Amino acid sequence: MTNLLADPVIQEARLSAGEALQEHIVDVFFHAGVTDTLAESVVAGAQMLGITGLEHVETGRRYLLDTRLSAAEVRTIAEALLYNPVIQQYELRLARENGGVVHHAQCIAPGDADDTVTTIAGQGMDDNKSNLANGALDASSTVPICDMTDQQLLDLSKKGLLALNLAEMRTIQQHFREQKREPSDVELETLAQTWSEHCSHKTFKATIIYRELDSRGNVLAVETINGLLKQYLMRATQQVQQSWLVSAFSDNAGIIRFTGTQDIAFKVETHNHPSAIEPFGGANTGVGGVIRDVLGVSARPIACTDILCFGPPGTPVDELPAGILAPHRVASGVVNGVRDYGNKMGIPTVNGAVLYHQGYLCNPLVFCGCLGILPHGSHPRQVEPGDRIVVLGGRTGRDGIHGATFSSGEMSSEINAQAGSAVQIGAPITEKKVADVIIQARDHGLYHAITDCGAGGFSSAIGEMGAETGAYIELEKAPLKYRGLAPWEIWLSEAQERMVLAVPPGHLSELLEICEIEEVEASIIGTFTGSHRLVVTYQDKTVANLDTQFLHDGRPERTLEAVWIRDDVGAAHDAQSSAPSDPYSTSLDEATRWASTLLALLDHPTIASKEEVVRRYDHEVQGATALKPMVGRAGNGPGDAAVLQPLLDEDSTAGIVLSNGVNPLYGSIDPYHMAMNAVDEALRNLAAVGGDIEKAAILDNFCWGNPTDPLQLGMLVRAVKGCYDAALGFGTPFISGKDSLNNEYHANGQRSPVIPTLVISAVGVIEDAARTVDMSLKRAGNLVYQVGATRNELAGSHYAELFQPDIIQHISGTTVPQVDVASARTTMKAIGEAIRKGLLQACHDLSEGGLAVAAAEMSLAGANTILLLSESPSRFLIEVAPEQRETFEAHMRSYGINDVTCIGMVTVAERFVVRHGEETLIDLPIETLQQAWKGGQV
Repeated sequence: MTNLLADPVIQEARLSAGEALQEHIVDVFFHAGVTDTLAESVVAGAQMLGITGLEHVETGRRYLLDTRLSAAEVRTIAEALLYNPVIQQYELRLARENGGVVHHAQCIAPGDADDTVTTIAGQGMDDNKSNLANGALDASSTVPICDMTDQQLLDLSKKGLLALNLAEMRTIQQHFREQKREPSDVELETLAQTWSEHCSHKTFKATIIYRELDSRGNVLAVETINGLLKQYLMRATQQVQQSWLVSAFSDNAGIIRFTGTQDIAFKVETHNHPSAIEPFGGANTGVGGVIRDVLGVSARPIACTDILCFGPPGTPVDELPAGILAPHRVASGVVNGVRDYGNKMGIPTVNGAVLYHQGYLCNPLVFCGCLGILPHGSHPRQVEPGDRIVVLGGRTGRDGIHGATFSSGEMSSEINAQAGSAVQIGAPITEKKVADVIIQARDHGLYHAITDCGAGGFSSAIGEMGAETGAYIELEKAPLKYRGLAPWEIWLSEAQERMVLAVPPGHLSELLEICEIEEVEASIIGTFTGSHRLVVTYQDKTVANLDTQFLHDGRPERTLEAVWIRDDVGAAHDAQSSAPSDPYSTSLDEATRWASTLLALLDHPTIASKEEVVRRYDHEVQGATALKPMVGRAGNGPGDAAVLQPLLDEDSTAGIVLSNGVNPLYGSIDPYHMAMNAVDEALRNLAAVGGDIEKAAILDNFCWGNPTDPLQLGMLVRAVKGCYDAALGFGTPFISGKDSLNNEYHANGQRSPVIPTLVISAVGVIEDAARTVDMSLKRAGNLVYQVGATRNELAGSHYAELFQPDIIQHISGTTVPQVDVASARTTMKAIGEAIRKGLLQACHDLSEGGLAVAAAEMSLAGANTILLLSESPSRFLIEVAPEQRETFEAHMRSYGINDVTCIGMVTVAERFVVRHGEETLIDLPIETLQQAWKGGQV
C-alpha cells in the first residue's frame, strides 16, 4: 500500500498510531457523503495491485503546527486557512510540551473547538469513521399545502429552499386542490426545480414593463417586452440567418458548421453560488458540468475556457462581511478547481480572463466554457415511447441537492450554511470514461436522445427528456454511493458525472457491453412512455405522479417592472463621441506622471500578467492548440484568442478560433454600451489572430443582481438591447447563453449586488489554422500601425478606476467607449483578411488600458500622447514589414478605412519610449515594464 499512496521521489509513507505528539496536529477531512475522489482512486488502485478486501477508504490532510502557537492561534489558523465547513470538518490535537495530547476536539463548524473540550487521548483521523444519515429507505411523505395561508406558503418555500414566489406557490396549491390531494415531497421538489430561475429562466421569459426616466423622474418612454430571450436574443439570431448555423437555443450547447463533414458545439456556463461557498468544488464541478453539456449534444470535448471574477486580492480579513471567504482564498480554490478537472480529463484550457473588482467581493463569478466536435447529423434528439432510461457514470449521493434552487436565490451566511449539500466535488476520471462511452455509443447509433444530470439531477434530466412523452422511473434501481437517501434526495441529487440516455430496447446489450469494457457503471431505471405523465416510484410505491404539461407549462407568467434613468450629461456625451476629439480638449494636468501611470496600469490586477494562472492549465493536451494562451518568443505574452486545429489526423488545415469580451466597468455607467463593447471585444480578439468574423457565432452570459429590483432589471434590459443591436450590426448570431441572476449577498441588513457583468464568448472558423498571427513583435525595423479611431472615451476606463478621485475633472468631459458597428465590422473584416493574406507580422487588440498598455505589452517604441489612455473600441495595434507597407495600406483603403496611422517602429533597444513631437513622455526599460506587469496578484 505504501507504493500506492506515496511517490518515493518526493514523499515518504509512515504508519503511526498513538505516539507522543511533538507538534500540534490539525486533521482535515470531508463530511460524510462528500465525494472523495482520492479515496475512490485508492480503492481502484488497490484492486489493480491485487489487494482484496479493501472496500472503504477515507482520506484527509494532516497539518503539523509549531507548539509555540497557543490553542486560540491554532484554531484561528485552522478555521481561516485550513478547512471549509461547507464540505469539511477538522480534528484538533494540541501537544503537551513533553509530548502527548493535552486537548482533542472534533470540529464540525467554526468555533466548535473551545477550551472546555474534554481531553481525549489516542484518537486520530483514522479513528473517525463516516456516520451516514440513517433516514428510512422509503421515507417519502406528503406536504400539506392545500390549506396553508399565504404566509405559510412563503415560509415553506424559504425553509425548504424551494425559491418559489407566492404566485408560484399558490399555483401549486390550487393544482393539488383540484387533484383533491396533497403533493408528495418528491412532487413539490420537482416543481420547485423545474420552475427555478436556474432551470426555467423565468426572468428572461417574463413580460417586462420597461420605463426610461430622466434624472428628474419624468417618463421619457414606456415599452412592453414580451420576453428578453425571444424578443431580443433569439430574434437577433433569426434575423441574421447564417447558413452555417446548425442549432441555437434548442439544446445543451449551440452548434455551427465546421468543415464538410464536421460540426462544432460551444457552451459557456456559470457556477457562481457554489464557488462562493466552496471555491474548489464549485469551479471543479462547473468545468465538469459544461463538459457534460457538450457531451449532451453528442460532441467530443476538445477545449475549455474560463473567465474568473474575484474581489480585490488585498482585501483585509477584518473588512470582509460575515460568511465571506477572502478573495485570495476564493481565487486559489477556483483556479485549482478549474485546473484539476480540465487537466485530468485531458482537455486543454486555451482561453479566458481573470478580473478583479470590489463588486465581486461578496459575489465571485466563475464562467466555464467547453468546445466540442461532432460529425454532421450525429446528434439524435427525439425520444420515442418505449425507450429505456439509462443512467451512465457516477453514483448518486446527497451532494448537490437543492443546487438549482440555491443558485436561483440570493446568498447570505445563513443560506450558505443551509446549502452545504448544494456543493459537489467532481470526479474527472469518471467523467473521462463516461465521455469515451458516449462517443462510441454515438458512432454506433445506440441512443435516441441524451442529456446530462446537471442542476436538478434526475428530475431535470428525465423530466425535460420526457416532456413530450412522459416517463416511468423506478428510483430504487439508481445506484447509490451509500444507504440512507430518501426518494426525493435520490431524485434531486446533483451528484456529478452522470448522463441520461434514451435507448431503444434492441440496443441495450451493445451499450452495456461498451460500458463494461470502459468500466462505466450503467443502470436501467425506467422507460419513456406515451402517457404524458411523470411517474416516479420507489420500492413499488408511487412517490410522484405529475402531468407533464403542468410541470413544464403550468408556471404562472411573471410580469416585472424595469426602470432605466437616463443620464442627461451622458446623452450629451453620446452626441459628442461620434467624431475623434482634439487630443488637447481633455488635456490632463501637466503634472501627470506618464511613466508612473503606465506602471500602475500594468500592475492593475485585471491587466497584470495571468501567467501564474495559465501555466497551471494544460493547454497542449490533445495536440490541437495552434495558437496558445501565452505567446511570443519567451511564451509570456497575453494571447488575444486561441486557435485550434483539431482534424490533424484527416490532414485538414481547418481551424477554430475562441475568444471572449468582458468589461464590467462600462456597465456601471451604461449596460447598453457594456454589451456593445463586449461583443466588439470578443470579435475584435477573434479578428486579431486572423479569424473571419463573417463565420463567427457568439454566446452570452449575464450575471446580475435581483431582477425584482426595477433598477437592476432596467440595467439588464439595457444590456440585452445592446446585445441585440450588436448582433444585428455585426451579422453575428447568438447560438447559446446563460443568465445567472440574484447574485446578491445579504449581511447585517445590507445588500451587496454583484457589479452587472456580461461575458460574450466567440467561436469562429478559419480555413487554414497556420494563417494566423499573435501579438508579439517580430523584427526590428518593422513598422507599427494603429488601426481604428481613438476618441475622447475615458469614462469606465481602467485609468479612471485607478485615478478617478484625483482626475474626476478630466473624466467628466468624456464618455464611456461606444461602438460604431458599421465601421467596426468593416475594420475587423479587413484586419482578418490582411492576416490571412500574410500582410501582418503581429496584431493586438486595444482594450484594457488602451494604447498605452497594448503598446507596452508589445514592447513598442514610439506612440501618441494623451489618447494613450482612451479605451475606444474596434482598434488594433499591428506590425507590418516595410516591404509590405504599400500593399497593406492599399488593402485597408480598398475597404474604405482611413483611420490607419503609422505611429512607430520596432527597435533593437530594450526600452519602451513614447514621444510627442520632440517631447519624451515615457522612457522605461522593458525589464521595468515586465516587473510591473508580472507583479499583479493572482
